[in-house]
Amino acid sequence: MRTHRISYVVDKSGNIQAVQLSEDLWNRVSEYVLQKEKALHSQESGVLRPEPMEAFEEMLACWDFPYPYSPAVTCPHCQSQTDDWRSAEGHPFHLLNANFGGLVALRCKKCGALVRFKHFKDHVAVECDAPE
Repeated sequence: MRTHRISYVVDKSGNIQAVQLSEDLWNRVSEYVLQKEKALHSQESGVLRPEPMEAFEEMLACWDFPYPYSPAVTCPHCQSQTDDWRSAEGHPFHLLNANFGGLVALRCKKCGALVRFKHFKDHVAVECDAPE
């Protein structure tokens, strides 16, 4: 029997910070959610929301991986790169999302690609979605 489960992560004031779906539920709704997300991003094209630096700082405060955080970024799509996205001249990468689970998502300002860093206990996985 499959269980369709939704879990909420809330802050100390009870405000929802994240929603987690069970794998079987995500498999049922992911196509719809991703289509809606793509439509939302196309409506916002060229408009960058303020960077969620508080969420990024929270991630660093909770950092318990056996390796240091690296702020270096290279866009796999256009090869734009920096040693530190936070302080690079021209700020070539815009922080879209970060969370205490180790996810950091950045938008490449040169080509518009989405570069995601998924930090795991023993490695970092980098994913890139081509610009829309």
